[in-house]
Amino acid sequence: MDELSSAGITDPLLRQSYEECKRLNSLHGKTYYLATLLLPREKRPFVHALYGFARYADEIVDDLASDLTIQEKSDLLSRWGDQVLQGLATGNSNDVVGRALIDTVSRFKIPHEHFVAFLHSMKMDLSVTSYANYEALMEYVYGSAAVIGLEMVPILGPLSDEAYEPAEKLGIAFQLANFIRDVSEDLDRGRVYLP
Repeated sequence: MDELSSAGITDPLLRQSYEECKRLNSLHGKTYYLATLLLPREKRPFVHALYGFARYADEIVDDLASDLTIQEKSDLLSRWGDQVLQGLATGNSNDVVGRALIDTVSRFKIPHEHFVAFLHSMKMDLSVTSYANYEALMEYVYGSAAVIGLEMVPILGPLSDEAYEPAEKLGIAFQLANFIRDVSEDLDRGRVYLP
């Protein structure tokens, strides 16, 4: 049985949306994609949906081949983000990534404010080039990484209030490690994350 069927995803349009999120994951996040193969088959599509949302937003912000100005990227991110957030509120979307995300959020009752925080951090990437101290950096890190850990808890289970704090801290740790790993790449983008 394939991943989507294992997860109970039978609607053809919804299956297409989850497949697109999986494609984005395999194309842009090879290590993350390989890590999903260690998850139970029925959990993978939902993780791909979270990744698809994050990757799509990140591509708007960080696509170095794009001819868009910072303002045009900001406007595009706002339009797309508002469309997805509206879809979360109404329960439907015409956006291919948004459909899978909405289904995942609905199934697992993931708080919408996590996605608002994520989009806020992506917008910060367009306007903030360095952080004076760790307190300022943590505002960015919360939205860019901690919320990802928080979103994963209901999907991976078991659902327990005690699971949220370590998941948040793990997201922060991954982001700090990424900053260290990507210093050169971030400098090319005009960013210095670590104070």
